[in-house]
Amino acid sequence: MKKLFRNYNLDLDKNERKLLLTFAKQVIKQIQGNQQYFPVEKAFSTIADKLSSGDDQIKLTKDEYTKLKLQLTENNNQMKKQIKSSWFIKRWLYRSMTRQYSSLIDKHFQD
Repeated sequence: MKKLFRNYNLDLDKNERKLLLTFAKQVIKQIQGNQQYFPVEKAFSTIADKLSSGDDQIKLTKDEYTKLKLQLTENNNQMKKQIKSSWFIKRWLYRSMTRQYSSLIDKHFQD
């Protein structure tokens, strides 16, 4: 049976909060000014505001939650592809970032 209501609150520690905040700022920088991505930019700017507020629990809307989950999984998959075709140092850096994203996705974004 499917749940009728879903809780979109995230309890993040300091490292997860910092990782998501830098990720949100990076997405905003990449899509800033393009009218095609205005809803995504708006969602990530509100996510960045909520993350920088310093609250213990972050309350996201369904739209923000789905956009963040989609971007995190796509970014994680892209980095896994880059690991396969890169040299040692780049692979070493990407592997640690991939581990952080994977643990974040497994902990907070599994349905």
